[in-house]
Amino acid sequence: MNQRMIQAARDDIRQDSKRLEISQFLNSLLADEYLLSTKTKSYHWNVTGPHFYELHRLFGDQYAQIDQLIDQIGERVRALGAKALGTMTEFLRCARLQERLGVYPSEWTMADDLYDDHEVLVHSLRGALAGNESLHCDISTSDFLTGVMQQHEKMAWILRSILGKRFAEMAGRAGDHPSGDRDRKVSND
Repeated sequence: MNQRMIQAARDDIRQDSKRLEISQFLNSLLADEYLLSTKTKSYHWNVTGPHFYELHRLFGDQYAQIDQLIDQIGERVRALGAKALGTMTEFLRCARLQERLGVYPSEWTMADDLYDDHEVLVHSLRGALAGNESLHCDISTSDFLTGVMQQHEKMAWILRSILGKRFAEMAGRAGDHPSGDRDRKVSND
Protein backbone atom coordinates (compact mmCIF):
# COMPACT_ATOMS: atom_id res chain seq x y z
CA MET A 1 0.00 0.00 0.00
CA ASN A 2 1.49 3.34 -0.96
CA GLN A 3 1.59 6.49 1.18
CA ARG A 4 -1.28 8.18 -0.69
CA MET A 5 -3.61 5.27 -0.07
CA ILE A 6 -2.68 5.14 3.61
CA GLN A 7 -3.22 8.89 3.97
CA ALA A 8 -6.56 8.66 2.13
CA ALA A 9 -7.70 5.88 4.49
CA ARG A 10 -6.71 7.99 7.53
CA ASP A 11 -8.57 10.98 6.12
CA ASP A 12 -11.68 8.85 5.56
CA ILE A 13 -11.54 7.60 9.15
CA ARG A 14 -11.22 11.20 10.44
CA GLN A 15 -14.14 12.33 8.28
CA ASP A 16 -16.28 9.40 9.47
CA SER A 17 -15.41 10.24 13.07
CA LYS A 18 -16.36 13.91 12.55
CA ARG A 19 -19.64 12.94 10.84
CA LEU A 20 -20.45 10.62 13.74
CA GLU A 21 -19.74 13.36 16.30
CA ILE A 22 -21.88 15.88 14.40
CA SER A 23 -24.67 13.32 13.95
CA GLN A 24 -24.68 12.57 17.69
CA PHE A 25 -25.03 16.28 18.46
CA LEU A 26 -27.79 16.62 15.87
CA ASN A 27 -29.65 13.61 17.29
CA SER A 28 -29.44 15.12 20.77
CA LEU A 29 -30.80 18.37 19.35
CA LEU A 30 -33.51 16.41 17.52
CA ALA A 31 -34.58 14.86 20.84
CA ASP A 32 -34.75 18.30 22.50
CA GLU A 33 -36.71 19.72 19.59
CA TYR A 34 -39.19 16.84 19.73
CA LEU A 35 -39.70 17.28 23.46
CA LEU A 36 -40.10 21.05 23.03
CA SER A 37 -42.61 20.54 20.22
CA THR A 38 -44.64 18.15 22.34
CA LYS A 39 -44.58 20.49 25.34
CA THR A 40 -45.54 23.47 23.15
CA LYS A 41 -48.44 21.49 21.64
CA SER A 42 -49.62 20.50 25.12
CA TYR A 43 -49.55 24.13 26.22
CA HIS A 44 -51.33 25.15 23.00
CA TRP A 45 -54.13 22.67 23.76
CA ASN A 46 -54.32 23.32 27.50
CA VAL A 47 -53.74 27.05 27.96
CA THR A 48 -56.52 28.87 29.82
CA GLY A 49 -56.94 32.34 31.21
CA PRO A 50 -57.59 35.89 30.11
CA HIS A 51 -54.84 35.75 27.46
CA PHE A 52 -55.98 32.40 26.05
CA TYR A 53 -56.35 33.51 22.44
CA GLU A 54 -53.03 35.32 22.24
CA LEU A 55 -51.07 32.45 23.83
CA HIS A 56 -53.01 29.67 22.08
CA ARG A 57 -52.18 31.26 18.75
CA LEU A 58 -48.54 31.92 19.68
CA PHE A 59 -47.97 28.37 20.94
CA GLY A 60 -49.57 27.00 17.75
CA ASP A 61 -47.29 29.13 15.57
CA GLN A 62 -44.24 28.08 17.54
CA TYR A 63 -44.90 24.36 17.49
CA ALA A 64 -45.39 24.56 13.72
CA GLN A 65 -41.96 26.21 13.44
CA ILE A 66 -40.38 23.62 15.72
CA ASP A 67 -41.93 20.79 13.71
CA GLN A 68 -40.25 22.17 10.58
CA LEU A 69 -36.93 22.26 12.44
CA ILE A 70 -37.43 18.64 13.51
CA ASP A 71 -37.81 17.54 9.91
CA GLN A 72 -34.79 19.54 8.78
CA ILE A 73 -32.59 18.22 11.60
CA GLY A 74 -33.61 14.61 10.92
CA GLU A 75 -32.84 15.06 7.24
CA ARG A 76 -29.47 16.64 8.06
CA VAL A 77 -28.57 13.59 10.18
CA ARG A 78 -29.48 11.33 7.26
CA ALA A 79 -27.48 13.51 4.83
CA LEU A 80 -24.43 12.89 7.03
CA GLY A 81 -24.97 9.15 6.64
CA ALA A 82 -26.27 8.41 10.15
CA LYS A 83 -29.67 7.24 11.37
CA ALA A 84 -31.97 9.89 12.84
CA LEU A 85 -33.63 9.08 16.15
CA GLY A 86 -37.28 8.27 15.64
CA THR A 87 -38.84 6.77 18.76
CA MET A 88 -40.20 8.35 21.92
CA THR A 89 -37.89 6.15 24.00
CA GLU A 90 -34.84 7.45 22.12
CA PHE A 91 -36.03 11.04 22.31
CA LEU A 92 -36.62 10.87 26.07
CA ARG A 93 -33.29 9.12 26.65
CA CYS A 94 -31.32 11.74 24.69
CA ALA A 95 -33.23 14.96 25.47
CA ARG A 96 -31.69 17.53 27.77
CA LEU A 97 -34.96 19.42 28.21
CA GLN A 98 -37.43 18.24 30.83
CA GLU A 99 -41.11 17.36 30.63
CA ARG A 100 -43.70 18.52 33.16
CA LEU A 101 -45.60 15.27 33.65
CA GLY A 102 -49.21 15.80 34.74
CA VAL A 103 -48.63 19.51 35.30
CA TYR A 104 -50.77 22.11 33.54
CA PRO A 105 -49.34 25.40 34.73
CA SER A 106 -50.90 28.83 34.49
CA GLU A 107 -50.77 30.66 31.17
CA TRP A 108 -47.76 32.76 32.17
CA THR A 109 -45.88 29.84 33.67
CA MET A 110 -46.36 28.02 30.35
CA ALA A 111 -44.84 30.95 28.46
CA ASP A 112 -42.00 31.23 30.98
CA ASP A 113 -41.29 27.49 30.79
CA LEU A 114 -41.11 27.57 26.98
CA TYR A 115 -38.91 30.68 27.12
CA ASP A 116 -36.49 28.81 29.41
CA ASP A 117 -36.36 25.84 27.02
CA HIS A 118 -35.61 28.04 24.01
CA GLU A 119 -32.83 29.73 25.98
CA VAL A 120 -31.33 26.33 26.89
CA LEU A 121 -31.28 25.40 23.19
CA VAL A 122 -29.78 28.75 22.16
CA HIS A 123 -27.07 28.37 24.81
CA SER A 124 -26.36 24.78 23.72
CA LEU A 125 -26.19 25.71 20.04
CA ARG A 126 -24.00 28.72 20.72
CA GLY A 127 -21.60 26.56 22.74
CA ALA A 128 -21.48 23.85 20.08
CA LEU A 129 -20.84 26.34 17.32
CA ALA A 130 -18.06 28.02 19.28
CA GLY A 131 -16.32 24.95 20.64
CA ASN A 132 -16.90 21.97 18.36
CA GLU A 133 -13.97 21.47 16.00
CA SER A 134 -15.92 19.01 13.85
CA LEU A 135 -18.58 21.64 13.16
CA HIS A 136 -15.92 24.09 12.02
CA CYS A 137 -14.92 21.57 9.37
CA ASP A 138 -18.52 21.08 8.18
CA ILE A 139 -19.56 24.53 7.02
CA SER A 140 -23.00 23.48 5.76
CA THR A 141 -23.97 21.94 9.14
CA SER A 142 -22.48 24.91 10.97
CA ASP A 143 -24.54 27.31 8.84
CA PHE A 144 -27.62 25.13 9.31
CA LEU A 145 -27.20 25.16 13.11
CA THR A 146 -26.71 28.93 13.08
CA GLY A 147 -30.11 29.18 11.37
CA VAL A 148 -31.69 26.85 13.97
CA MET A 149 -30.19 28.98 16.74
CA GLN A 150 -31.56 32.16 15.17
CA GLN A 151 -35.05 30.66 15.01
CA HIS A 152 -34.90 29.75 18.72
CA GLU A 153 -33.57 33.23 19.53
CA LYS A 154 -36.59 34.72 17.76
CA MET A 155 -39.09 32.43 19.50
CA ALA A 156 -37.45 33.24 22.87
CA TRP A 157 -37.55 36.96 22.08
CA ILE A 158 -41.28 36.81 21.34
CA LEU A 159 -41.95 34.93 24.59
CA ARG A 160 -39.69 37.32 26.52
CA SER A 161 -41.55 40.29 25.04
CA ILE A 162 -44.90 38.85 26.11
CA LEU A 163 -43.55 37.98 29.55
CA GLY A 164 -42.03 41.45 29.88
CA LYS A 165 -45.43 42.95 29.22
CA ARG A 166 -46.94 40.66 31.85
CA PHE A 167 -44.10 41.40 34.30
CA ALA A 168 -44.81 45.12 33.92
CA GLU A 169 -48.54 44.57 34.55
CA MET A 170 -47.88 42.49 37.67
CA ALA A 171 -45.19 44.81 39.00
CA GLY A 172 -47.58 47.73 38.67
CA ARG A 173 -50.16 45.91 40.79
CA ALA A 174 -47.98 44.06 43.26
CA GLY A 175 -44.91 46.29 43.42
CA ASP A 176 -42.50 43.41 42.92
CA HIS A 177 -41.12 41.20 40.17
CA PRO A 178 -43.66 38.54 39.16
CA SER A 179 -41.16 35.76 38.66
CA GLY A 180 -40.42 35.77 42.38
CA ASP A 181 -37.34 33.89 43.39
CA ARG A 182 -37.48 31.43 40.49
CA ASP A 183 -34.01 30.92 39.08
CA ARG A 184 -33.50 30.16 35.40
CA LYS A 185 -31.45 27.07 34.80
CA VAL A 186 -29.45 26.80 31.61
CA SER A 187 -27.66 23.60 30.63
CA ASN A 188 -24.09 23.81 29.40
CA ASP A 189 -24.65 20.82 27.08
